[in-house]
Amino acid sequence: MIDSYKHKGLRKQLVETIREKGIVDEEVLNAIGKIPRHLFLDSSFLEFAYQDKPFPIGSGQTISQPYTVAFQTELLEVKPGEKVLEIG
Repeated sequence: MIDSYKHKGLRKQLVETIREKGIVDEEVLNAIGKIPRHLFLDSSFLEFAYQDKPFPIGSGQTISQPYTVAFQTELLEVKPGEKVLEIG
């Protein structure tokens, strides 16, 4: 599967949705805009990849809702060079 211009456009829309919900940290928004969510989902969920919702990714796991990830990351005030590992 590839990361097409369509996917990039959908990510841009997702970033705007998250921005409208109150996320203001441009670095967080830029990071969300770079994540190719469609590559992590089962093919039956591809049309929903860039909605602001969590989705199953197999083995009883889900990919987190983008707003939730953005909100948590913004609260952490992650600095350049720091890394975040989201578990559970």
